[in-house]
Amino acid sequence: MTIRLTVGQAVVRFLANQWSERDGVEQRLVPGCFGIFGHGNVAGLGQALLQAATGDDVDLPYYLARNEQAMVHAAAAYAKTRNRLQTLACTASIGPGSTNMVTGAALATTNRLPVLLLPSDFFATRVASPVLQELEDPRSYDVSVNDALKPVSRFWDRVNRPEQLPSALLGAMRVLTDPAETGAVTLCLPQDVQAEAFDWPEDLFARRVWHVRRPVPEPAALARAVAAIRAARRPLVVAGGGVVYSDAAQALVELAEATGIPISDTHAGKGAVPWDHPQAVGGVGSTGTPVANRLAREADVVIGIGTRYSDFTTASRTQFADPDVRFVNLNVTSFDAAKHSAVSVVTDAREGLTALTRALAGWRVDDAYVAAYQEHQGAWNAEVDRAFHLGHGPLPAQTEVLGALHDVLDPRDVIVQAAGSLPGDLQLLWRASDPKSYNVEYAYSCMGYEIAGGLGTKLADPTREVFVLVGDGSYLMMAQEIVTAVAEDLKLTIVLVQNHGFASIGALSDSVGSQRFGTSYRRRNPETGLLDGDVLPIDLAANAASLGADVIRTATIDDFRAALLKARASERTTLVEIETDPLGPVPSSESWWDVPVAETSELESTRAARAAYDENKTAQRGYLKPSEKRDEA
Repeated sequence: MTIRLTVGQAVVRFLANQWSERDGVEQRLVPGCFGIFGHGNVAGLGQALLQAATGDDVDLPYYLARNEQAMVHAAAAYAKTRNRLQTLACTASIGPGSTNMVTGAALATTNRLPVLLLPSDFFATRVASPVLQELEDPRSYDVSVNDALKPVSRFWDRVNRPEQLPSALLGAMRVLTDPAETGAVTLCLPQDVQAEAFDWPEDLFARRVWHVRRPVPEPAALARAVAAIRAARRPLVVAGGGVVYSDAAQALVELAEATGIPISDTHAGKGAVPWDHPQAVGGVGSTGTPVANRLAREADVVIGIGTRYSDFTTASRTQFADPDVRFVNLNVTSFDAAKHSAVSVVTDAREGLTALTRALAGWRVDDAYVAAYQEHQGAWNAEVDRAFHLGHGPLPAQTEVLGALHDVLDPRDVIVQAAGSLPGDLQLLWRASDPKSYNVEYAYSCMGYEIAGGLGTKLADPTREVFVLVGDGSYLMMAQEIVTAVAEDLKLTIVLVQNHGFASIGALSDSVGSQRFGTSYRRRNPETGLLDGDVLPIDLAANAASLGADVIRTATIDDFRAALLKARASERTTLVEIETDPLGPVPSSESWWDVPVAETSELESTRAARAAYDENKTAQRGYLKPSEKRDEA
């Protein structure tokens, strides 16, 4: 039996019948579609989504986004909140609409988050070429701007004929549901093909369940890992996003409690172990806590669980300083499991942790090791309390903003952030108690993710209060999805930290001898010719109000705390604005990040920064020492 539908209608009907399953729980794989329509998709997917919404028996809700990049960010945040078991589709028109999705695709793939992109394309028949917004390449008539999505997608295909659609759709679902291969998936749909009718086999639209696997560790690999850990005196766990996505938080707690091994975390892994657990030592790396970083420098075995070991986690490969340090990596992706010449265990995080705890039965680190790091953690907790309540003035420090948030938020409330100085302060200071309470995108660290990410988070779990933290720099990059949140009645609380520029890059600029050049929002000074004149008369709170948000302006931390309580109690999207001192003090992470400094310069500030850089580089290493030589030693 066949059913006659256009390609666009077939895509919508197919997606509405795809399900994921893990641990016996089934859920819609793609329960909705973001989109912005143009001449590339309005008659294809647009018509199909309308038909589904107004009388067809197909259930695929449509959400109108305001920016194509932002809708991909929202879909990625949705997938993150749903532990990668669900995501949203994103459709865009030909040309600029589709290329706007490239940054979002890169973010999703870098973060190992599934998103489905349906960019429109040129006419497959070429009957009207060149069409509006088509890129003409004289080397080939088959080149499209959508080819730019290839390097940032885990699966990419162009459907030039209806007959190609079934294999493309099945391939897309396979990658979306593969925990080791997932990321952005792109199906390019030429605009004439979207509207073309075809007789499809009914089986294409049958309910299909995609089983999300939990690979168990190979016994020999597990035995090697156990042997390495049992030989350790100063082991440290680095918990990454894989712990959260595999729902392995309890398994990690059980390992920590059974062995006494301290648990540090990355941005993606924060909250997997509550901040006040006896084995929790906070973030590790360039913006991690002094406690975790001291343990990392002295660790003889580092156990990476579900982490990709970014340069911030390794402090640009200066963090793990023991000359004989060994790595044991549990990861569902062999690419990540093998990093740093590790004892590699390719496994689902929960399955791997359960097996590891069982195999380590009866083994525990020395009590003196536990007592030492817990004493340091106690002292650090007191330092965090001090940073949260500095009394800095006349403008408050950013750490005080975080302190007020910590006082107001409930454990299930979600913090969403991505770029600027806030991620560093959050990894250093934030106290997460729930695996889903901390959504800081720091693999791609994409300015503009914040509000869109908050939208996707709230859409994925409406039962949680979502607090978006955004600096004025990131706000100006992408604030449009405030409109979408208002239109969909999805309540967000947006905290706008106003410091008149790029505070993070300003500090980084200072550290590399570039004197905060080009990092402040100022008028051009006719005397110097530089952008160091008066503060710009920009009112971002008024902008948010014009987009439909309620706005509360605050001047002091007490005002800010009261505004947060009011915003939390409201049912409407609310923006709370506070101005902070970009030079406010922040405790040191006692770590480093590799940002190259000009090797020669006429500026004394740059020459001094280069000397410090060269000194720090001496601690950098490749972690290439083979285990055979280590064993012989």
